[in-house]
Amino acid sequence: MTDSCHDSFARIKPSKERMVYTMNYEIVTLKEKTVAGISARTNNTSPDAGAVIGGLWARFYNGGIYDSIPDKANGKALGIYTDYAGDEASDYTVLVACETAKTPRDKSLSVRKIPSGRYAKFIIYGDMVQAVSRAWQEIWQMDLPRSFQYDFEEYQDDCMDDAEIHIYVGLKDEK
Repeated sequence: MTDSCHDSFARIKPSKERMVYTMNYEIVTLKEKTVAGISARTNNTSPDAGAVIGGLWARFYNGGIYDSIPDKANGKALGIYTDYAGDEASDYTVLVACETAKTPRDKSLSVRKIPSGRYAKFIIYGDMVQAVSRAWQEIWQMDLPRSFQYDFEEYQDDCMDDAEIHIYVGLKDEK
């Protein structure tokens, strides 16, 4: 990570009202991942969605959950979206978790398996909250063949102001 500011959004056309951005991505095939953390149910139109998700992150770190998860595969935190009732406007389960090398036995943790498969991978840089929020706003507008099974953010570091975040959006199988 360098000291310079990053922005993975390519500026297309400035306007007085707002900037218009496009995001680049690559199609990757991931292996199955076992994850453990905490979860809640919400949706993107709920007025308390931000509080629900933010509350999970606060509990995850401030409540010692991250530290209590055994056999972490790496030090990266994950924000995971699954169990969609439909599309991005429907209810879904959000998990704040980390990848584990073995399935934890702790029954207080939500344990899931992110399935292997094709994902659109976006790499973004910036403020952990603002850059991720802006990226999802753009992703929701894209014409991706989404599976609505598992999508997740993988935080590469803990730099709040200039983080590197990888976003993986699950895609339908090619036919």
